[in-house]
Amino acid sequence: MRILVTTASRHGSTQEIGEAVADVLAAEGHEVDRTDPEDVTAVDHYDAVVLGSAVYAGRLAITLRDLIERQGGQLAARPVWLFWSGPVGHRGRVTGEAAVPPDEVEVVARRIDAREVACFGGQLRRSELGLAERALVAMIDAEDGDHRDFEAVADWARSIAVSLRGGRPRPAVP
Repeated sequence: MRILVTTASRHGSTQEIGEAVADVLAAEGHEVDRTDPEDVTAVDHYDAVVLGSAVYAGRLAITLRDLIERQGGQLAARPVWLFWSGPVGHRGRVTGEAAVPPDEVEVVARRIDAREVACFGGQLRRSELGLAERALVAMIDAEDGDHRDFEAVADWARSIAVSLRGGRPRPAVP
C-alpha cells in the first residue's frame, strides 16, 4: 500500500517520531512517502495516511491544521491515523496513565475520522527555546529531557501495518 506520513514539528523531535513510524511501515513492505504538511497538495493517491504534530498549549501545529483544512474530505475518505507529541515531565509523562488529548486533537480526529489517535512523549531542550516558549514550559513545570519512547512508537506503527493487512500478521521471511 502507498502511505503518506506527514509530520509537523517545530524543533524536530516530533519529526523524528514521524520518521520512526515511516521506517517501520516501510520495513513492513509499504511504499511510504514522507512529506511535510505544507508540501502536501493532495492525498487522493494514497491508500492510507499517518498525520503527526507537536502540540503546544493544546494546539496542533498550524501546518497540520492547514493541511486538514485543505484536504479534510479526502482524509476522511481513507484510513488515517493521527499522533501527537508534547507531554514532557511528570505532568505529561505518557507512561502509566494515558495523556488526555487536547480538545483540538479530538476535534481533528473526528473531522478526519481517524482510526486511532496516539500520544507520544516529547523532547524538551530549554536551550533551544525562544523566550515565549521558555515562559510556557516554566508555567507548566515541564522537565528537560527526551521523554519519547521509540519502542512504543514502533509498536504503534506495526499495529497500523497489521490493520492495513486486514488484521493479519506479517508473514515470516525465510
